Amino acid sequence: MKKTGAQLMVDLLQSHGVDLVFGYPGGAILPFYDELYKSGIRHILVRHEQGAVHMAEGYARVTGKPGVVIVTSGPGATNTITGIADAKMDSIPLFVISGQVATTAIGSDAFQEADIFGISIPITKYNALVKSADDLADSFEEAWTICTTGRPGPVLLDFPKDVQNQETDRLQAEVKLSQRFVTRPETTGDLQGLAEALNRAERPLLIVGGGAVISRAEHEVQALAEKSMSAVGLTLMGLGAFPGTHILSQGLVGMHGTAYSNKAIMECDFLLSLGARFDDRVAGRADTFARNAVRAHIDVDPTEFNKRVQVDHIVHGDLKDVLQKLLPYIEKKDRSPWINRLEEYKQRYPLAYEESQEVIKPQRVLERLYQMTEGRAIIATDVGQHQMWAAQYYHLDRPNRWLTSGGLGTMGYGLPAAIGAQFAEPEDMVICVTGDGSYQMCIQELATIRQYNLNVKILLLNNNFLGMVRQWQELFFEERFAESEWQYNPDFVKLADSYGIPGRRIVNAHEIDSAIEFLVQQEGPCLLEAVIPAEEKVFPMVPAGKDQADMVLFEDLQRLLAERKSGS
Repeated sequence: MKKTGAQLMVDLLQSHGVDLVFGYPGGAILPFYDELYKSGIRHILVRHEQGAVHMAEGYARVTGKPGVVIVTSGPGATNTITGIADAKMDSIPLFVISGQVATTAIGSDAFQEADIFGISIPITKYNALVKSADDLADSFEEAWTICTTGRPGPVLLDFPKDVQNQETDRLQAEVKLSQRFVTRPETTGDLQGLAEALNRAERPLLIVGGGAVISRAEHEVQALAEKSMSAVGLTLMGLGAFPGTHILSQGLVGMHGTAYSNKAIMECDFLLSLGARFDDRVAGRADTFARNAVRAHIDVDPTEFNKRVQVDHIVHGDLKDVLQKLLPYIEKKDRSPWINRLEEYKQRYPLAYEESQEVIKPQRVLERLYQMTEGRAIIATDVGQHQMWAAQYYHLDRPNRWLTSGGLGTMGYGLPAAIGAQFAEPEDMVICVTGDGSYQMCIQELATIRQYNLNVKILLLNNNFLGMVRQWQELFFEERFAESEWQYNPDFVKLADSYGIPGRRIVNAHEIDSAIEFLVQQEGPCLLEAVIPAEEKVFPMVPAGKDQADMVLFEDLQRLLAERKSGS
């Protein structure tokens, strides 16, 4: 029995349980779209290919399954690049199928030809140009396995138009994949030595990263923390992998982490990274990070060991498996003095901002959003100040409920990611927290929300600035606000209304509660625009390239600004 390449691609997707894809058609991918039309796979028509990728990322983060994207050649393919790079940085399983001009035309500068194979090499775990329908099954199975095993990531298959029409009788893969692509690598490293170091510690700290979310290791992480009575700090990607309301939780670590989490890093005598990579937003200075601690690292990706921060104990393996093996070696200890000290820090150095009965403080908005949703919503954010305020004030007790762009820091991510999450969990409340800069980068996906009648809520914090850029310019560039202020913004409520999405705009503090009630109780999609002061900043802050000891608190800012104004 023979099938065309297009028919076989549909069969291969269905054989892996794919029932939903995100895409945008064009000439070079039409044979495949024709077969997709006949299949039972649901296709979500986006308004821009970057939006398709971010939707697939949101879907993947919530479900743990690969998000599938289909685009045409040339600009259709190149428009996916930002999203693919985002997925690579944050270890998101993403399967991209791009149309390509016929194999006979490749290299001739044909209409809508682009070398997406070459362009995407640095930002994919695997990619292939499928030159024959006979090669399709092998390339597909290799790509799918590499996408979903070990440390997940994006893969891309470039699918020429003539290959889509070619017939083949090679319908099953024949490749034998390397052992390094097995789903759960064997645990290697001195588990007992790591356990003994933790057992000897008086002030242990666990730093929980995105790897804990990916491996579904939240129960094992909590068991380890409670058995050892260790403090727990969370990276931006690790939020939700340990309950944010737990007494052992110190909240977000790093550049905009809580003061008490960063003080825990400075004072701990044992630090264990659980699926976190010691990136520069957590360890600004790698040479002084947790300088007084014995340091240990568990990760599924061996290339992350000693890449930035040198550690004393290394264990390679899937985090869930490693922790299950480690727990029997851990002694149950009472470390109340350590936890009590951190509790004192929580009281002495809480997250702080200047309250107002007049203007809207974004921190207050996020506090009330958390309280009025009881922490039940899936939160998707864009990138900037609003992202950090959400990370600080919206506590997450469950994994896979926090969608944000961590490594690449992609503005425009939030709205389409929220859409992907809503397709993954149609019964859950999904809220996109965004800013007026990020929101306009993928704003056209409002049409996707309306077309599919999605219950996506949008909280827009509008300060008429690129807020984080402005914050840095005020603190480090002597208040030279070079090209960070918008000279024009649209009427966001009217714009939402033009898409058939109801909206509300608030400017006064007394409106916050009724407005959030509108946001969460409105049936169907809606927009809440909250106008906030441009001067509002995210604190605490560890300046880039600095140590936790250089952390600037809210009260420090007030003193620094007063000194600057007085000329002292």
